[in-house]
Amino acid sequence: MSVRQEPEGVGGWLLILCRLLVVYQPVTFAVSAAGALSSLGTRPPGLAAAIAIRLLVTAFTVAAGLALTNRQPHAVMLARAALVMSAACDVFILTTPYYPNNRPPGDTPLYVAASLAFHAVWLVYLFRSRRVRKTFL
Repeated sequence: MSVRQEPEGVGGWLLILCRLLVVYQPVTFAVSAAGALSSLGTRPPGLAAAIAIRLLVTAFTVAAGLALTNRQPHAVMLARAALVMSAACDVFILTTPYYPNNRPPGDTPLYVAASLAFHAVWLVYLFRSRRVRKTFL
């Protein structure tokens, strides 16, 4: 009879989450900010604030991803906070007129729902994963 070994270490879905936080978040910010910066002169001052907020949230998500990758003691708590901040930032960006977009009319609720679902799935994973529990707790 063999004993099933619990997953441990930064691998599997946890590794994917780390890469999303460290690579995907900065890339999406860079792409969207590049487009937003070109309209900075024609938009209200709220655009500069929205870009700054997104930059801070992106920096926080990168820090959380690096903390998870390096197995720092409070990395899971940091990652949870980063996901909540990222979701709040996405909802703010998607539902206010400050940030330029090219979404078709009426599609904003779909984008908000997709963003909230994405973040919720990763939050549930961080709370329920055996790998996360075995690696960090």
